[in-house]
Amino acid sequence: MMRLDKFLCATGFGTRSQVKELLKKGLVKVNGDTARRPEQKVDEERDQVVCGGKEAVYAPYTYLMLHKPAGVVSATEDSRERTVLDLAPETYRKDLFPVGRLDKDTEGLLLLTNDGALAHELLSPGKHVDKTYYARILGQVTEAHVKSFLEGLDIGEKRKTLPAELLILRRGEISEVEITIREGKYHQIKRMFQAVGCQVQYLKRLRMGTLVLDEALPSGACRPLTKEELRALKNVDDQRKNSIEPAERKDTEQKGKERQNG
Repeated sequence: MMRLDKFLCATGFGTRSQVKELLKKGLVKVNGDTARRPEQKVDEERDQVVCGGKEAVYAPYTYLMLHKPAGVVSATEDSRERTVLDLAPETYRKDLFPVGRLDKDTEGLLLLTNDGALAHELLSPGKHVDKTYYARILGQVTEAHVKSFLEGLDIGEKRKTLPAELLILRRGEISEVEITIREGKYHQIKRMFQAVGCQVQYLKRLRMGTLVLDEALPSGACRPLTKEELRALKNVDDQRKNSIEPAERKDTEQKGKERQNG
């Protein structure tokens, strides 16, 4: 059972104060009867709640695609910096958190949710979920770099990076590339390019697992995931397991266990 005002907030009908005004105006009905008390209890699965003629449908989890702009930190709160949750509508901001982190100066796809189980599936070291980025690189990116990224790079840690796919879009003093990695080490892409004598000037995440950034979504805006996007995202672990060879699977699972054990 849940308080009616909390239920209406959770289903996107406004902040607590806005919901109270809707109740005062008699715009809310529970099982056909007008409801005016914010503290009234409702069964979120069985009771029918209608607000302003629109049925309120409760979902325990929220999934938002955010087009993160530069200059915003990937945190739930920060005393000095603007956070990604500051970009979400107030009706969604109760218990959301970003799935993973993008550097302050990195743009692009970020998932906001309150589904801890899904976040674990996407972030767990043993899962190796693909993440694709577009980058502008100071320096000439060559086929030798493509080979080095695929073999794994020494970025100053105990182990080399996992194989990464580097696609050269344009060569020059400023090169343009797409890079797909399967782990999330601190400043990983920047450190990988530093290891081959290049420097990242601009970085934007385009994809995480099956979830692709909606380019129609303006920078700084967010929207709920579609049913199709969510269904595919929840199947990402099975898809990854089926896409790798048994020997590679055994090796990556062992590495994941080693990382989790310190």
